[in-house]
Amino acid sequence: MKVILNVSLKEGILDPQGKATKHALETLGFAGVNDVRIGKQIVMSLAAANAAEARAAADKMAKELLVNGVIEDYEVVLQ
Repeated sequence: MKVILNVSLKEGILDPQGKATKHALETLGFAGVNDVRIGKQIVMSLAAANAAEARAAADKMAKELLVNGVIEDYEVVLQ
């Protein structure tokens, strides 16, 4: 089963990469960009019997290794 883990910084955590990207977009003439937040996406293929098992495995991986729970949030998407 294909599992996508979308990881982003929690609200209130400074995102210097997002700020630099916003500034670059404005410099290039893209108006109306209010905010930019940069995150990461982890795509995995898991051998799971069902969606619940895949979600549980992805949650465990996220909490134990892939996500810094202090500063990051994550979302699991199953495909």
